[in-house]
Amino acid sequence: MSDTKFISFLNRVQEATGINSQIDLATSLDIHRSAITQARKKDAIPDKWMVVLYRKFGLNPEWLETGQGPTFLKGTPGTEDYFLKVPKVTARLSAGGGSFENEATIEGYYSFRKDWLKSKGASDKMVMMDVVGNSMEPELKDGDTVLVNQAHKDILAGAVYAVGVDDTILIKRVEKLPNTLVLQSDNKNYSPIFLKGEEIKSVVIIGKVLWICREYR
Repeated sequence: MSDTKFISFLNRVQEATGINSQIDLATSLDIHRSAITQARKKDAIPDKWMVVLYRKFGLNPEWLETGQGPTFLKGTPGTEDYFLKVPKVTARLSAGGGSFENEATIEGYYSFRKDWLKSKGASDKMVMMDVVGNSMEPELKDGDTVLVNQAHKDILAGAVYAVGVDDTILIKRVEKLPNTLVLQSDNKNYSPIFLKGEEIKSVVIIGKVLWICREYR
């Protein structure tokens, strides 16, 4: 059975933008999820959606609706005005007892929309790193890859950071208390790490985690 008009539209949006779900689509369009459900039931795509997707991503409305014509009308992917590349390094963020794989050798690059990346901070300070271990589950899982903003080192209570402790790189929620730094795991099987006094000097805030990607197995 062939796809409906709406499903074909959704598949094209996902292919061109990296939007992975109807929830993500609703967020990009700044509409309620119920509007997505209604459009799917009616098998119709509102013209306003086409305009928003054109303005945000440069997508060709005709291609979105029919699959005909060029995908992009402006900022074509692959050109410098559309994407920025973020290096992925071999250093691994431990979500467990600690990882000593802290070399910063670049093993590849991930491409992000230039406007989106710059809205998150200093784009030249971004880096991708893999997560190893389960201490941050369910939020972060073993094998996830995260985007870290190395320019964001100020501690916001409860935010997730890449943290260096001596020769160990961890990924934890960080809280700052009087004369104490707390590294908190989401997995309740892991106890918080309390660093006090001189121990705090061994801690380096590498950067704040902004985004994750996950390969389903």
